[in-house]
Amino acid sequence: MSQLKVYNSLTRQKEIFKPITPGHVGMYVCGPTVSGESHLGHARPYITFDVVYRYLTYLGNKVRYVRNITDAGHFEEEGREAVDKIATKAVLEKLEPMELVQKYTNLFHWAMAQFNTISPSIEPTATGHIVEQVEMIKQIIEAGFGYEVNGSVYFDVKKYAASHDYGKLSGRVIDDLLETTRELEGQEEKRDRADFALWKAAAPEHIMRWQSPWGVGYPGWHIECSAMATKYLGAQFDIHGGGMDLLFPHHESEIAQSTICNHTAPVRYWIHNNMITINGRKMGKSYNNVIKLTELFSGNHPILEKAYHPMTVRFFILQTHYRSTLDFSNEALQASEKGLKRLWEAHEKLQAMHYEPQEGTTDPELESRIPKLIAEFNEFMDDDFSTAKVMANMFEIVPVINSMKDKTIPVSAISKQTFELLQGSFKTWLEDIFGLKSVSEADNARLQGVMQLLIDIRKEAKGKKDFVTSDKIRNQLAQLGITLKDEKGGDMSWSVE
Repeated sequence: MSQLKVYNSLTRQKEIFKPITPGHVGMYVCGPTVSGESHLGHARPYITFDVVYRYLTYLGNKVRYVRNITDAGHFEEEGREAVDKIATKAVLEKLEPMELVQKYTNLFHWAMAQFNTISPSIEPTATGHIVEQVEMIKQIIEAGFGYEVNGSVYFDVKKYAASHDYGKLSGRVIDDLLETTRELEGQEEKRDRADFALWKAAAPEHIMRWQSPWGVGYPGWHIECSAMATKYLGAQFDIHGGGMDLLFPHHESEIAQSTICNHTAPVRYWIHNNMITINGRKMGKSYNNVIKLTELFSGNHPILEKAYHPMTVRFFILQTHYRSTLDFSNEALQASEKGLKRLWEAHEKLQAMHYEPQEGTTDPELESRIPKLIAEFNEFMDDDFSTAKVMANMFEIVPVINSMKDKTIPVSAISKQTFELLQGSFKTWLEDIFGLKSVSEADNARLQGVMQLLIDIRKEAKGKKDFVTSDKIRNQLAQLGITLKDEKGGDMSWSVE
């Protein structure tokens, strides 16, 4: 029996996964900043960690999965002017900040439902945990690692680095950070440019503001996650996940804050997914290649040749290892579309089959190969969640399933035990672990209704000997890839090519 190994960004190596409490896993994943609509890049971490959650549960663990909603905060990102994204966007959209937050939180939840992701165990918001953040900041000041200036509070990075390994997660060297950090507006309050805000004094026009011991203000971005993770998962927990873009400064800052407050390193295993590129380019507004999820599902973007179903996108993401760069293109999505169709059709055929034993039909090679391919599902997933390798094995089994369906290979070529293993494994892995659903499932009822209407119209036309209309319906459906077949007794059947 293989043991689950995960790549720990902190140690830069694969490690055997051992939860702090056997059978129980605490996992925190950085959630969306709801200042706007989620895009293709956001889909990757939430689908990735949905599968991690599903697999840990499949292994028999009770998982507490915490994913926050960032609905306030002072965002200090590398090389960028610090801003309050929520307040800024609210002004642009002429909405109250919390009205904006609700709008984009609802849209995010809708998109996650389209991807068939499981809701987290707890979904805390930054604005709902101001008290906890203020308390943490107090502790950091009392410990001597925070300082107040004009109603704002900053974390003293240089002082922390003198006694702690600051930069261990991201691989940054403190001296280099102090030398290379850009001079940005509003940084004159800081002792050093590398220091980051724990609390920011709010200007009179700033709408999102709370009372604190240092005056009216709002929290820094980093402290939010430290506070919420500590509250729901404790001083130390098993997994912290997110995109590689969060390694620095966000996750590095989280470690520093939580270590000072809780007197221990907060996380055992840091897991980061790599980025999505578009036709080989990083996503960015300057390239006009940021594809919002609603645009992806509707096809309404200049880059897109067509709309792509959420299950196609989910399948596309899982076909590449989460730590590898994933390049989006129409060609890649269309290949995934065909691949998912082939795999799902084989799955449906398999589930509809019944085992019928026939003497002398067992194929020893198949009887040996199928269980081996299935056994490797677990081995691959235990090797740092290698979803792509599991899928490769599934595709190797697909021709066997198709041949059984076509009866070119009898079902009894494998034993009943192996057949039931195959049936059960495909269902468990495709539906329960990978979280895939039939692409047609959502649209099936609507399509059935439309097709029945067209069949009724065609029957009526044929009854009136209106063969022009009858042939027109059949021919135009054929152009759309739908075959309409006249059956005995005047019935009609249809199939999608």
